[in-house]
Amino acid sequence: MGGGRAMGPESILRDVTLRDGLQLTGKVLPVERKVDIVRQLLAVGVPALEIGSMARPDLVPPMANTMELIAALSPEELQRCWVWVATPRHVDKAAAAGVRNFQYCFSASDAHNKANIGRSTEDSVAAMPDAVRLAREAGGEIQLCLATSFTCPFDGPVAPERVLAIANDPRTEGASDIVIADTLGQAHPTQVSELISAVRERTPHRRIVFHGHDTWGMGVANTLAALQAGATMVDGSLGGLGGCPFAPGASGNTSTEDILFATRPTWFTPPVLATLVTLTESLLADLNEPNRSRTAEGTRSKASAFEWVAPTPGTA
Repeated sequence: MGGGRAMGPESILRDVTLRDGLQLTGKVLPVERKVDIVRQLLAVGVPALEIGSMARPDLVPPMANTMELIAALSPEELQRCWVWVATPRHVDKAAAAGVRNFQYCFSASDAHNKANIGRSTEDSVAAMPDAVRLAREAGGEIQLCLATSFTCPFDGPVAPERVLAIANDPRTEGASDIVIADTLGQAHPTQVSELISAVRERTPHRRIVFHGHDTWGMGVANTLAALQAGATMVDGSLGGLGGCPFAPGASGNTSTEDILFATRPTWFTPPVLATLVTLTESLLADLNEPNRSRTAEGTRSKASAFEWVAPTPGTA
Protein backbone atom coordinates (compact mmCIF):
# COMPACT_ATOMS: atom_id res chain seq x y z
CA MET A 1 0.00 0.00 0.00
CA GLY A 2 1.31 3.47 -0.81
CA GLY A 3 4.11 2.38 -3.20
CA GLY A 4 7.17 4.50 -3.83
CA ARG A 5 10.86 4.28 -2.97
CA ALA A 6 11.73 2.75 0.39
CA MET A 7 14.39 4.04 2.74
CA GLY A 8 15.99 0.62 2.72
CA PRO A 9 16.28 -2.01 5.46
CA GLU A 10 19.12 -0.22 7.23
CA SER A 11 17.67 3.31 7.14
CA ILE A 12 16.06 4.74 10.24
CA LEU A 13 14.00 7.87 10.78
CA ARG A 14 14.48 9.53 14.17
CA ASP A 15 11.82 12.00 15.19
CA VAL A 16 13.33 14.89 17.18
CA THR A 17 10.14 16.84 17.95
CA LEU A 18 10.49 16.59 21.73
CA ARG A 19 14.02 18.02 21.76
CA ASP A 20 15.08 20.00 18.73
CA GLY A 21 11.46 20.62 17.83
CA LEU A 22 10.39 22.11 21.13
CA GLN A 23 13.53 23.96 22.19
CA LEU A 24 12.86 27.12 20.16
CA THR A 25 9.22 27.44 21.22
CA GLY A 26 9.91 28.71 24.73
CA LYS A 27 7.01 26.65 26.07
CA VAL A 28 7.15 23.67 28.42
CA LEU A 29 4.83 20.84 27.49
CA PRO A 30 3.48 18.88 30.47
CA VAL A 31 5.21 15.55 31.04
CA GLU A 32 1.94 13.70 30.44
CA ARG A 33 1.64 15.27 26.99
CA LYS A 34 5.22 14.36 26.14
CA VAL A 35 4.66 10.76 27.25
CA ASP A 36 1.55 10.59 25.05
CA ILE A 37 3.52 11.89 22.04
CA VAL A 38 6.31 9.37 22.63
CA ARG A 39 3.85 6.49 22.81
CA GLN A 40 1.86 7.58 19.77
CA LEU A 41 5.02 7.86 17.68
CA LEU A 42 6.36 4.51 18.83
CA ALA A 43 2.97 2.86 18.30
CA VAL A 44 2.74 3.85 14.62
CA GLY A 45 6.24 2.52 13.97
CA VAL A 46 8.63 5.47 14.21
CA PRO A 47 11.90 3.61 14.89
CA ALA A 48 13.71 6.15 17.08
CA LEU A 49 13.00 9.36 18.97
CA GLU A 50 15.01 12.17 20.51
CA ILE A 51 13.04 13.00 23.64
CA GLY A 52 14.94 15.67 25.52
CA SER A 53 18.09 17.39 26.58
CA MET A 54 20.27 17.75 29.64
CA ALA A 55 20.78 21.44 28.85
CA ARG A 56 20.25 23.88 31.70
CA PRO A 57 16.51 24.58 32.02
CA ASP A 58 17.11 28.28 32.60
CA LEU A 59 18.75 28.43 29.16
CA VAL A 60 16.39 26.05 27.34
CA PRO A 61 13.10 26.09 29.32
CA PRO A 62 11.19 23.56 27.15
CA MET A 63 13.70 20.91 28.28
CA ALA A 64 13.10 21.55 31.98
CA ASN A 65 11.10 18.35 32.54
CA THR A 66 13.30 15.96 30.56
CA MET A 67 14.20 13.97 33.68
CA GLU A 68 10.54 13.54 34.60
CA LEU A 69 9.82 12.31 31.07
CA ILE A 70 12.64 9.78 31.28
CA ALA A 71 11.28 8.51 34.60
CA ALA A 72 7.81 8.08 33.10
CA LEU A 73 8.99 5.81 30.27
CA SER A 74 9.69 2.11 30.48
CA PRO A 75 13.16 0.64 29.83
CA GLU A 76 11.76 -0.86 26.61
CA GLU A 77 10.56 2.56 25.45
CA LEU A 78 13.86 4.17 26.39
CA GLN A 79 15.70 1.66 24.19
CA ARG A 80 14.28 3.57 21.21
CA CYS A 81 14.89 7.03 22.66
CA TRP A 82 17.89 9.37 22.53
CA VAL A 83 18.82 12.23 24.85
CA TRP A 84 21.03 15.22 23.99
CA VAL A 85 24.11 15.63 26.21
CA ALA A 86 27.10 17.96 26.05
CA THR A 87 29.31 16.94 28.98
CA PRO A 88 30.35 13.79 30.84
CA ARG A 89 28.25 15.01 33.78
CA HIS A 90 25.21 15.06 31.53
CA VAL A 91 25.87 11.44 30.54
CA ASP A 92 26.29 10.38 34.16
CA LYS A 93 23.06 12.07 35.24
CA ALA A 94 21.03 10.75 32.31
CA ALA A 95 22.42 7.23 32.69
CA ALA A 96 21.43 7.17 36.35
CA ALA A 97 17.87 7.99 35.27
CA GLY A 98 17.76 5.09 32.82
CA VAL A 99 18.91 6.58 29.51
CA ARG A 100 20.97 4.27 27.30
CA ASN A 101 21.23 6.27 24.06
CA PHE A 102 23.26 9.47 24.33
CA GLN A 103 23.80 12.11 21.66
CA TYR A 104 27.01 13.92 22.65
CA CYS A 105 26.75 17.17 20.76
CA PHE A 106 29.08 20.06 20.10
CA SER A 107 29.77 22.38 17.19
CA ALA A 108 32.40 22.10 14.50
CA SER A 109 32.81 25.88 14.79
CA ASP A 110 34.22 27.41 17.95
CA ALA A 111 32.00 30.48 17.92
CA HIS A 112 28.79 28.47 17.89
CA ASN A 113 30.06 25.99 20.45
CA LYS A 114 30.81 28.84 22.81
CA ALA A 115 27.35 30.34 22.25
CA ASN A 116 25.57 26.99 22.53
CA ILE A 117 27.56 25.12 25.17
CA GLY A 118 29.86 27.74 26.69
CA ARG A 119 33.17 26.14 25.77
CA SER A 120 35.53 25.76 22.85
CA THR A 121 35.23 22.88 20.40
CA GLU A 122 38.59 21.60 21.65
CA ASP A 123 37.25 21.49 25.22
CA SER A 124 34.28 19.42 24.05
CA VAL A 125 36.54 17.01 22.15
CA ALA A 126 38.85 16.70 25.16
CA ALA A 127 35.92 15.75 27.41
CA MET A 128 34.50 13.14 25.08
CA PRO A 129 36.54 10.12 26.26
CA ASP A 130 35.01 10.49 29.72
CA ALA A 131 31.53 10.75 28.17
CA VAL A 132 32.19 7.58 26.15
CA ARG A 133 33.43 5.72 29.22
CA LEU A 134 30.34 6.64 31.24
CA ALA A 135 27.99 5.65 28.41
CA ARG A 136 29.71 2.28 28.06
CA GLU A 137 29.66 1.66 31.81
CA ALA A 138 25.89 2.16 31.64
CA GLY A 139 25.64 -0.37 28.82
CA GLY A 140 24.64 2.34 26.38
CA GLU A 141 25.55 3.85 23.02
CA ILE A 142 26.89 7.32 22.36
CA GLN A 143 26.80 9.37 19.19
CA LEU A 144 29.24 12.07 18.13
CA CYS A 145 26.98 14.90 16.97
CA LEU A 146 28.61 17.75 15.06
CA ALA A 147 26.44 20.86 14.86
CA THR A 148 27.31 23.54 12.28
CA SER A 149 28.92 20.95 10.01
CA PHE A 150 28.37 23.17 6.98
CA THR A 151 27.98 26.77 8.13
CA CYS A 152 28.21 28.73 11.37
CA PRO A 153 26.01 31.77 12.11
CA PHE A 154 29.04 33.63 13.45
CA ASP A 155 32.03 32.30 11.48
CA GLY A 156 30.42 31.50 8.13
CA PRO A 157 31.31 28.42 6.04
CA VAL A 158 32.85 25.46 7.85
CA ALA A 159 35.55 23.59 5.92
CA PRO A 160 34.83 19.88 5.38
CA GLU A 161 38.33 19.09 6.65
CA ARG A 162 37.36 20.59 10.00
CA VAL A 163 34.51 18.08 10.31
CA LEU A 164 36.67 15.20 9.10
CA ALA A 165 39.45 16.10 11.55
CA ILE A 166 37.04 15.91 14.49
CA ALA A 167 35.51 12.68 13.18
CA ASN A 168 38.96 11.10 13.03
CA ASP A 169 40.33 12.54 16.26
CA PRO A 170 41.30 9.57 18.48
CA ARG A 171 39.34 11.14 21.35
CA THR A 172 36.05 10.70 19.46
CA GLU A 173 36.65 7.08 18.47
CA GLY A 174 34.30 5.62 21.04
CA ALA A 175 31.19 6.97 19.33
CA SER A 176 29.20 4.34 17.45
CA ASP A 177 27.60 6.94 15.18
CA ILE A 178 28.45 10.35 13.77
CA VAL A 179 25.71 12.93 13.29
CA ILE A 180 26.34 15.49 10.57
CA ALA A 181 24.10 18.48 11.30
CA ASP A 182 23.11 21.25 8.91
CA THR A 183 22.18 23.48 11.83
CA LEU A 184 21.29 26.53 9.75
CA GLY A 185 19.68 24.71 6.84
CA GLN A 186 22.00 26.52 4.43
CA ALA A 187 23.60 23.47 2.81
CA HIS A 188 22.58 22.22 -0.62
CA PRO A 189 22.39 18.59 -1.83
CA THR A 190 25.79 18.51 -3.52
CA GLN A 191 27.49 19.74 -0.33
CA VAL A 192 25.61 17.19 1.75
CA SER A 193 26.43 14.34 -0.61
CA GLU A 194 30.11 15.25 -0.72
CA LEU A 195 30.51 15.57 3.05
CA ILE A 196 28.54 12.43 3.88
CA SER A 197 30.55 10.49 1.26
CA ALA A 198 33.82 11.78 2.69
CA VAL A 199 32.83 10.86 6.24
CA ARG A 200 31.74 7.39 5.10
CA GLU A 201 35.05 6.82 3.35
CA ARG A 202 37.19 8.16 6.19
CA THR A 203 35.26 6.61 9.10
CA PRO A 204 33.70 3.47 7.57
CA HIS A 205 33.10 1.76 10.91
CA ARG A 206 30.42 4.25 12.02
CA ARG A 207 26.77 4.66 11.20
CA ILE A 208 26.22 8.11 9.69
CA VAL A 209 23.25 10.22 10.77
CA PHE A 210 22.05 13.34 8.94
CA HIS A 211 20.27 16.11 10.82
CA GLY A 212 18.92 18.73 8.44
CA HIS A 213 16.97 21.96 8.79
CA ASP A 214 14.62 23.34 6.17
CA THR A 215 15.33 27.04 6.64
CA TRP A 216 16.25 27.50 2.97
CA GLY A 217 13.84 24.88 1.62
CA MET A 218 16.44 22.16 1.10
CA GLY A 219 15.52 19.87 3.99
CA VAL A 220 14.03 16.95 2.08
CA ALA A 221 16.45 17.27 -0.85
CA ASN A 222 19.40 17.28 1.54
CA THR A 223 18.01 14.31 3.45
CA LEU A 224 17.66 12.29 0.26
CA ALA A 225 21.18 13.28 -0.79
CA ALA A 226 22.48 12.13 2.60
CA LEU A 227 20.74 8.75 2.31
CA GLN A 228 22.04 8.21 -1.18
CA ALA A 229 25.56 9.07 -0.02
CA GLY A 230 25.52 6.55 2.82
CA ALA A 231 23.65 7.97 5.83
CA THR A 232 21.47 5.32 7.47
CA MET A 233 19.66 7.45 10.05
CA VAL A 234 17.98 10.81 9.37
CA ASP A 235 16.27 13.26 11.70
CA GLY A 236 12.91 14.99 11.29
CA SER A 237 10.40 16.88 13.40
CA LEU A 238 6.61 16.88 13.26
CA GLY A 239 5.42 19.73 11.08
CA GLY A 240 8.97 20.99 10.66
CA LEU A 241 8.90 22.36 14.19
CA GLY A 242 12.12 23.58 15.74
CA GLY A 243 15.46 25.28 15.46
CA CYS A 244 18.42 26.26 17.61
CA PRO A 245 17.96 29.10 20.13
CA PHE A 246 21.69 29.84 20.01
CA ALA A 247 22.03 29.97 16.22
CA PRO A 248 20.50 33.08 14.63
CA GLY A 249 18.74 32.06 11.42
CA ALA A 250 18.23 28.41 12.38
CA SER A 251 14.49 27.84 12.15
CA GLY A 252 12.55 24.76 11.25
CA ASN A 253 13.71 21.16 11.19
CA THR A 254 12.99 19.04 8.16
CA SER A 255 9.44 17.76 8.54
CA THR A 256 9.04 14.16 9.68
CA GLU A 257 5.97 13.82 7.46
CA ASP A 258 7.85 15.14 4.41
CA ILE A 259 10.81 12.81 4.94
CA LEU A 260 8.52 9.81 5.31
CA PHE A 261 6.44 10.69 2.27
CA ALA A 262 9.62 11.01 0.20
CA THR A 263 11.28 7.83 1.45
CA ARG A 264 8.37 5.43 2.12
CA PRO A 265 9.73 2.99 4.72
CA THR A 266 7.72 -0.22 4.83
CA TRP A 267 5.88 0.69 8.06
CA PHE A 268 4.68 4.03 6.65
CA THR A 269 1.14 3.74 5.28
CA PRO A 270 -1.67 6.23 4.57
CA PRO A 271 -3.31 5.53 7.96
CA VAL A 272 0.04 6.15 9.70
CA LEU A 273 0.40 9.46 7.87
CA ALA A 274 -3.13 10.46 8.86
CA THR A 275 -2.33 9.70 12.52
CA LEU A 276 0.92 11.71 12.36
CA VAL A 277 -0.76 14.70 10.73
CA THR A 278 -3.54 14.74 13.36
CA LEU A 279 -0.92 14.56 16.13
CA THR A 280 1.08 17.36 14.50
CA GLU A 281 -1.92 19.65 14.10
CA SER A 282 -2.94 19.22 17.73
CA LEU A 283 0.59 19.86 19.01
CA LEU A 284 1.22 22.91 16.84
CA ALA A 285 -2.15 24.40 17.74
CA ASP A 286 -1.28 24.14 21.44
CA LEU A 287 2.13 25.72 20.81
CA ASN A 288 0.73 28.39 18.46
CA GLU A 289 3.32 27.37 15.87
CA PRO A 290 2.88 27.11 12.08
CA ASN A 291 2.78 23.77 10.27
CA ARG A 292 5.65 23.80 7.77
CA SER A 293 4.99 20.33 6.37
CA ARG A 294 3.95 20.32 2.72
CA THR A 295 2.92 16.69 3.08
CA ALA A 296 0.56 17.58 5.93
CA GLU A 297 -0.92 20.30 3.73
CA GLY A 298 -1.38 17.80 0.90
CA THR A 299 -3.00 15.32 3.25
CA ARG A 300 -5.79 17.82 3.92
CA SER A 301 -6.40 18.53 0.22
CA LYS A 302 -9.55 17.64 -1.74
CA ALA A 303 -7.80 15.20 -4.10
CA SER A 304 -9.80 12.33 -2.66
CA ALA A 305 -8.76 9.81 -5.33
CA PHE A 306 -5.22 9.82 -3.88
CA GLU A 307 -4.89 7.25 -1.11
CA TRP A 308 -2.65 9.49 1.02
CA VAL A 309 -5.30 12.22 1.36
CA ALA A 310 -7.01 12.25 4.76
CA PRO A 311 -9.48 15.13 5.17
CA THR A 312 -9.67 16.91 8.51
CA PRO A 313 -11.79 14.80 10.88
CA GLY A 314 -15.39 15.94 10.78
CA THR A 315 -15.16 17.49 7.30
CA ALA A 316 -15.25 14.39 5.11
